[in-house]
Amino acid sequence: LQWPYCRKRCSYCNFNTYVVPAVDEAAVQACLVREARTLLRLSQVKSITSVFFGGGTPSLASPSTIAAVLEAVAGAAHLPSGAEVTLEANPSSTTTQRLTGFKAAGVNRLSIGVQSLDDVELRLLGREHTAAEAQAAVEAARGLFPGRTSIDLLFGLPGQSLDAWTQRLEAALGLCDDHISLYQLTLERGTALAAQVWGGALPAPLQDLLADMYQAARTMLVAAGFRHYEVSNFARKGALSTHNLSYWRAEQYIGVGPGAHGRFVPWGEGGCSREARVQMLEPIAWMQAVQSRGHGTGKRVMLSPLEQLEEVLALGLRTDEGITHERWGRFSPHLSLEAVFGAPGQALQQQQQQQGWMVLDSGGLRCTERGLAVLDSLLPDLLCQLQR
Repeated sequence: LQWPYCRKRCSYCNFNTYVVPAVDEAAVQACLVREARTLLRLSQVKSITSVFFGGGTPSLASPSTIAAVLEAVAGAAHLPSGAEVTLEANPSSTTTQRLTGFKAAGVNRLSIGVQSLDDVELRLLGREHTAAEAQAAVEAARGLFPGRTSIDLLFGLPGQSLDAWTQRLEAALGLCDDHISLYQLTLERGTALAAQVWGGALPAPLQDLLADMYQAARTMLVAAGFRHYEVSNFARKGALSTHNLSYWRAEQYIGVGPGAHGRFVPWGEGGCSREARVQMLEPIAWMQAVQSRGHGTGKRVMLSPLEQLEEVLALGLRTDEGITHERWGRFSPHLSLEAVFGAPGQALQQQQQQQGWMVLDSGGLRCTERGLAVLDSLLPDLLCQLQR
């Protein structure tokens, strides 16, 4: 579920977010509730495994809005008491009182956008909070959601050195719970930070340095007991994100709110094939559509068998478990992994295995540690092979 509003736009952000003088929260809440009910009815899904409130900054929503949406979900399908319910939060909107309210509303996992534990870097990123505020927010969250508090960090900032990055990560390891997401900063067209770098006001990070930062982070986190279970995600003590795993495992999911994406079979409309849906981007237009027809879907595309397999491949290889034969078979009952990518010794498989990037065996197809780091460069050949 997408809450599209923020108090300010960060210098690197090109997400579908809106900074407005005032939010009519009652209207937004009513539309989130109605769209959730409508799309759940269309999907005819009987049970929900996880709910994720993203954004935007969903921690700016009131706990009563979160509670109302969860009540609507539970009223339209079975929401088990142990289902993972995650809320993304900024340190500037996570007082202990608010977090207590979110917990009472049904949230049981928090994902905090720390991004950096250095005040100079935070100002460069246009963040609202200081390093001290981030630390206080994580400590408060861990008190309320022990073992279920995740933090996000960015690396590859303009001018950031390898030593500075490892120092930030060491500080984060002293603070964090059992889940960390590490994202390499991407300079996106239209953002303030990209304009500064491309205009020469800030230095662009070198590719070799970015690779060294990624490898150093992996080494440090694995040594601290974290499992590198997805390209950008690390967990220990079994604290993997159930919700995000559902994306990478190509399960069905419903997107609710402005700009939200979904992948599900609309059985309730007589559909029998998986669709890609994107909800209307602009909040006012989305609300008008929800009020008039129950949902604000702006684009829906029936996915061909090839398109579904392309998603299974591109997303599944992001994880350390890769793509099992059973999961591949659900989408491709007549063409096995070996039939597509070759038994050991055949051309593509031989190339990938000789380089130590990928493995295809009785467990399925997956990247090695080396392969995960260069997955984007491996995918074009794999997708071409699948298309052939």
